[in-house]
Amino acid sequence: MGCVFGKEASQRRKEEVEVGKVEEVVCEVQIQNGESENGEEEEEKRRRQRERRERRRSLKANPRLSNPPNYIHGEQVAAGWPSWLSKVAGEAIHGLMPRRADSFHKIDKIGQGTYSNVYKAKDTLTGKIVALKKVRFDNLEPESVKFMAREILILRRLDHPNVVKLEGLVTSRMSCSLYLVFQYMEHDLAGLSTSPDIKFTVSQIKCYMHQLLSGLEHCHNRYVLHRDIKGSNLLVDNDGVLRIADFGLASFFDPNHKQPMTSRVVTLWYRSPELLLGATDYDVGVDLWSAGCILGELLAGRPIMPGRTEVEQLHKIFKLCGSPSEEYWRRAKLPHATIFKPRQSYKRCIVEKFEDFPISSLPLIETLLAIDPAERQTATAALHSEFFTTQPYACEPSNLPKYPPSKEMDTKLRDEEARRFRAAGKGNAVGSKKPRLRDRSGRGIAVPEVNAELQENIDRWRLVTRANAKSKSEKFPPPHQDGTLGYPLSSSYHIEPVFDPPDIPISSTDFSYHKASIQTWSGPLMEPRMSAPRRKKNKAGDQHMRSKSSKRNINR
Repeated sequence: MGCVFGKEASQRRKEEVEVGKVEEVVCEVQIQNGESENGEEEEEKRRRQRERRERRRSLKANPRLSNPPNYIHGEQVAAGWPSWLSKVAGEAIHGLMPRRADSFHKIDKIGQGTYSNVYKAKDTLTGKIVALKKVRFDNLEPESVKFMAREILILRRLDHPNVVKLEGLVTSRMSCSLYLVFQYMEHDLAGLSTSPDIKFTVSQIKCYMHQLLSGLEHCHNRYVLHRDIKGSNLLVDNDGVLRIADFGLASFFDPNHKQPMTSRVVTLWYRSPELLLGATDYDVGVDLWSAGCILGELLAGRPIMPGRTEVEQLHKIFKLCGSPSEEYWRRAKLPHATIFKPRQSYKRCIVEKFEDFPISSLPLIETLLAIDPAERQTATAALHSEFFTTQPYACEPSNLPKYPPSKEMDTKLRDEEARRFRAAGKGNAVGSKKPRLRDRSGRGIAVPEVNAELQENIDRWRLVTRANAKSKSEKFPPPHQDGTLGYPLSSSYHIEPVFDPPDIPISSTDFSYHKASIQTWSGPLMEPRMSAPRRKKNKAGDQHMRSKSSKRNINR
């Protein structure tokens, strides 16, 4: 069915292009022969020609519409691609050859998300260190495979120095796993910013922000929304080059033909107010808001709006950025406006709150953190802001200091080690000196509990306690709920995001994967009652026992 629909759509596009060409030729001949009655008609015809050319340019290939013909499907299977992958996502792998699983040697696990695990590995053919991203999906469910394939399509569309480049795919006909191969990056911005020994200068912050906005500019010009900009998804190599990574929640968009998209995207601390209010019609503003949060975090040394729930996150946003105007509430018509609309009006206080920031940074932060997404402008406008055109200028990436490998996972390990020290200190004998922990009050903090992709325990606890499933504020939605995938937002079909297919037998002697123990709860619960359970009351039996007891007392 999808193939037939794709052929029909492709035929319609061809016919429209051919009709436009014929009409253009007719108009040009009429103009040359002087058949036009006056200059106004000539101008009108030229305007129509321009509109047709613009419409043809906007007719880009839609990744949902079709797959290659059957003969290409056979070629892909013969080349080593699994049949289920070629059948559902043939367009995503068209023109690529699968890498053999035994040509990579796993070294360590360096990252984990909702829909993927990331490993450091060595390419045994070239000796190059790479990053392998194992994508989680259910190969028996076409919707799950399409969700995975969308990331591949997006990565193949992008080509920019500040965006990660897909270098290959690892799979086999006998496996239901798939690995994406990327260049290995030694750091991420979250790991660097939370490191106790690293303090960024203004020039270095400008360098990182300029690269981030340049990458976003490229994505938006190619009609791609990232929808999860945060420090751990901004990778940095030893040459100081920043690359935007993890396009698992990214989506295509068309500003001229908008489709509803899910609002359950972007990690909570970096989620824009319109998403928190349930918007399904949004554009590049959601990425620019996240970039504004990153800029404020780099300058402040800590996250600027670390909310724990959606309600608290909105409250922090309104207290800093001001509450929306009545005109905005009427115009936006957001689904959750009546629920989350603040009772009192908050005044915008970014300048007062960040008075210690460089003066040139405040206009850019004001723009990126505008409550109305239309006022955030574009990444191109941000790159030409006063922040980047005044001294101190952004340094060259090659001039950035060389840091030891620092990733968000390293921060988590440091935090875990600090907790062990704390526990050991409490258990020391009286009078013994406790280990002194570094003061992180002035530095960036990494609290994984608020990250959307690490809330499986909270969701599990809510499921056990029969909480309302719609109240989950930290978990990303099932991928099929995104309108850009071609499935209705109200669809009841569910794809489990933590599905982990069997691993491809990639050779490894230094690394073995062990699943982490699953906690049964992740928050303060009510203490259980320690008393024995009550017996059911038996009124007749109780009266009989009381009468016997009273008789014994009388006899005594």
